Amino acid sequence: MKIQLWSVGKAHEKYVKEGIDDFTKRIGNYFPVQWQIIATPKQAASLPEPALKKAEAAIILAQLEKDDFLVLLDERGKQFSSPELADFLQKRANESTRTIVFLIGGAFGVDETVTQRANTSWSLSKLVFPHMLVRLVLAEQLYRACTILRNEKYHHS
Repeated sequence: MKIQLWSVGKAHEKYVKEGIDDFTKRIGNYFPVQWQIIATPKQAASLPEPALKKAEAAIILAQLEKDDFLVLLDERGKQFSSPELADFLQKRANESTRTIVFLIGGAFGVDETVTQRANTSWSLSKLVFPHMLVRLVLAEQLYRACTILRNEKYHHS
């Protein structure tokens, strides 16, 4: 199973890049993994929020493959404990999911068409975080889930 981490916005900021790169490399010991940063449309600043979300959705949906398992990160999504996230990954692998895509939407969230396409939505917390920190937390939690699956020492319950 391949893991793809998608985020709408700018490239990783320097203050989180090192951590994101480190955890992404670690995940690579368990699953093939890659980041895809989806640039906001050029006219984004002049678009009203609904139009911007529709434009971002068009880009996202065009890049998704039919069989991709889409996990939308959304503050209204299901919350997982770390062991539950590990179980979630294991179930996807057991179901022979070829690619699982974790998507961090744009500054205003995602259009309803993306929400409808998502196989599930996941909330990291009831708190709202800057997108750059969400990237770092996502990478760390996926690494943690991988170590739980292998019964390694990283996670202490």
